[in-house]
Amino acid sequence: MSVPLLSIKNLHIQFATYAGDVHAVNGMNFDIHSGEMFGLVGESGCGKTVTGLSIMHAVPPPGVIVEGQIFFQGKNILDKSETEMQKIRGGSIGMIFQDPTASLNPVFTVGYQISIQISQHRNVNKQRAKQLALNMFSQVGLPDPESLYNTYPHELSGGMQQRVMIAMGLASGAELLIADEPTTALDVTIQAQILFLLSQLRKSEGLTILLITHDLGVVAETCDRVAVTYNGEIVETGPVDEVLYQTKHPYTQGLIAALPDSVEQGQVLQVIKGNVPDGLKFVTGCPFHPRCFAVMDICREQRPIHVHMKNKNHTVSCHLYEEAP
Repeated sequence: MSVPLLSIKNLHIQFATYAGDVHAVNGMNFDIHSGEMFGLVGESGCGKTVTGLSIMHAVPPPGVIVEGQIFFQGKNILDKSETEMQKIRGGSIGMIFQDPTASLNPVFTVGYQISIQISQHRNVNKQRAKQLALNMFSQVGLPDPESLYNTYPHELSGGMQQRVMIAMGLASGAELLIADEPTTALDVTIQAQILFLLSQLRKSEGLTILLITHDLGVVAETCDRVAVTYNGEIVETGPVDEVLYQTKHPYTQGLIAALPDSVEQGQVLQVIKGNVPDGLKFVTGCPFHPRCFAVMDICREQRPIHVHMKNKNHTVSCHLYEEAP
């Protein structure tokens, strides 16, 4: 198999607080190959967003990457200076967030904001930057780009704002787009449009997408592979169809059982009992054991290893499968 476009190895991220160090990411490991859409899924507080921010060198203070490596195009970007990262951030790697209103500057027109980004990364004059911006607006399906260019963010709907953010994320020729809950703030119809747009851009531009989400339904519709996160680490990963339909880890099974589509008429919606660990205390053994319906004595004492299923691309971190072939 080819060298991954992005490879995260043993990533650990901590946040210093008055109550102690919060361990937000605890040994995250995954690879993403060129041209694929890779889903990173889990409950809130599982370390998904901060992992995405770490790729951009944008973990907010007091967060610190204490261990690990992040390889992009074969080079460890954690070794790069802020000046070097400014060329990559918004250039080779773009990122969009769940709330475009908070990401767009309210005092500048959307055309000005995308043109400035293009000028910084492509070294073109104002006229060329504007033309490229108009082209990007058309590419992401925004109507009347000329009029839109002089529009302020508050004058646009949430769906149009998110399309502007996607245009900005790709305007400088990004190879990797990190999409952090890009449809959460949108209604169902607009969600579908944005997901369809990302899928189309992936095909037409050869784009690689890291989709961060809590929604397994979105993953099922759009992604090639998925990694399920819990307590800041991967507990199950593999091709989407296998992870969702031949599910192994009790946590993944719980997430699927909690989906409304999984509940037959008249039945009660399933929930995973308990809460995600707060990161302040180290959980002995498997971090999911306090909430697991299949917990065994060994789960409370020993941390599980990653086990390959019959399909070697499908792995699970669970004591139930350590004798698997």
